[in-house]
Amino acid sequence: MSSGVIETDALIIGAGPVGLFQAFQLGLLEIRCHVVDALPRAGGQCVQLYGDKPIYDIPGLPRTTGRDLADSLLQQVAPFDPSFHFGEQVAGLQRQSDDRFEVWAAGGTRWLAKTVFIAAGVGAFVPKRLAIAGIEPLEGSRLFYHPEALESFSGQQVVVNGGDDAAVQTALALLPIARRVTLLHRRDVFQAEDHILAEMRSQVASNKLDLLIGQPNAFDGTQLQVTTPDGGSAPLPIDALIACLGISPRLGPVADWGLALERKQLAVDTEKFQTSEPGIFAVGDINTYPGKKKLIVCGFHEATLAAWAAAALVFPGKAIPLQYTTTSTRLHQLLGVAH
Repeated sequence: MSSGVIETDALIIGAGPVGLFQAFQLGLLEIRCHVVDALPRAGGQCVQLYGDKPIYDIPGLPRTTGRDLADSLLQQVAPFDPSFHFGEQVAGLQRQSDDRFEVWAAGGTRWLAKTVFIAAGVGAFVPKRLAIAGIEPLEGSRLFYHPEALESFSGQQVVVNGGDDAAVQTALALLPIARRVTLLHRRDVFQAEDHILAEMRSQVASNKLDLLIGQPNAFDGTQLQVTTPDGGSAPLPIDALIACLGISPRLGPVADWGLALERKQLAVDTEKFQTSEPGIFAVGDINTYPGKKKLIVCGFHEATLAAWAAAALVFPGKAIPLQYTTTSTRLHQLLGVAH
């Protein structure tokens, strides 16, 4: 095995709430893990689809949001220091002669794991791409999808394409950074919170933000061609194009790993939440079993039992006692709390 391969006890595919809680449960059992996600940050669909919308059914939290829940889970798992790999889409998996799994991402990163946990929700969430022929080579240099850091656009003329919260907020956030910002959408109707839309309209009215209605049809890296609603064409010289067109779930290569599937979901047992392949577990919305409910709280339960099942594979022959975070001095040491 190449020295460039990352060896770990467990690899979690998916950094949504269930994947993050999976890392926490593994940490309590002293199982080292790495977490990989196709998105540029933790939170999964919980943040991408309802980051600022209220959630009322998380135990002990009368009200939270997708973003706040992800932040809390990251804080909870921090003592175990899991390694995160964002912006990496898993492309393949293969069992090795020693029963470990080699897993590789499209970008070339490779892991060698004793156990694998698929917590990918309804699939890997990837940004929706612009339907412009030949535009792919510009990705990462002139074309960007849902970028996390905006400082690199300092002094540039930037077009933000999209009509939802993410697009409007990105355009507003760029105003003090970029030289000029244009918000481009196919129609003058936006799906965003009222206060965000009010701010956007105010910035447009004060000529601090440009608003262009139309569809992009060509981009060569320096000039964007936009088809306007009247059938005309508006050439726009720009430094960067940011596309915030939403995200879409794709089951992707998981479908080709030979795991038992039922209606594009991974079939698991309800004792270990193990798939048809020993050592590969599936938790959260990507799995199915009799009585399955697609709720975050159910995924937390699944992650707990899956972690215990994995412990038998990571530490074969070792008796692992059930410990409680209220009383266990060992767990207190792991969590870094003093009692």
